[in-house]
Amino acid sequence: MFKTAIFDLDGVIVNTVSFHFGAWKRMFSEYGADFTFEDYKEKVDGIPRYNGAKAILTDLDDAAIEEAGDKKQEYFLQLLDQEDIPVYESSVRLIKELREHGRKIAVASSSKNCKRILERTGTIELTDAIVDGNSLTKGKPDPQIFLMAAQKLSSAPNESIVFEDAVLGVEAAKNAEMLCVGIDRYKSPERLNKADLVVPDLAEVDYKTLEGLFNR
Repeated sequence: MFKTAIFDLDGVIVNTVSFHFGAWKRMFSEYGADFTFEDYKEKVDGIPRYNGAKAILTDLDDAAIEEAGDKKQEYFLQLLDQEDIPVYESSVRLIKELREHGRKIAVASSSKNCKRILERTGTIELTDAIVDGNSLTKGKPDPQIFLMAAQKLSSAPNESIVFEDAVLGVEAAKNAEMLCVGIDRYKSPERLNKADLVVPDLAEVDYKTLEGLFNR
């Protein structure tokens, strides 16, 4: 039975990719590391910032990795405060439709900035529960984040569906034994082929579509 919808934040509800990429690139350049958008998509997108720093700066010790991750956070917040945060209106529409059908909504993000972004974009009132990087001990593809979200809403994994745009996020959802809709923002749907359904945008998904995934 379909009870709970769990949405990642960055790349799913809001478009903060340019902020994250810019902050990562600026930080990595200070360490002499060449950082491309492909690196962003495959190595750091959707995971805690210290894990992301370690994925590129493989020769640094833990203290240096923490310092690098904190720099990235500082640069990200600077960008966040300077510009409006774009919202995917199709995702907001789907969340509202699911709420009308009595489904509970969780936002689950590795970002410690999750609540701040939801508040700034006026979308926090659409959520019944939030799990963010402040409460996590394991990063994606570990399923902890999605299992915690379902638990907060008193739902079982087989009653939950996850919406993700990142490779490691899709893997985490499947490791949680949940259904998953992959959102292909980069026109390369094969990246998310472990998802149960892959779409370019949630404009192509409605309540009936999701009910069909649970009933097939």
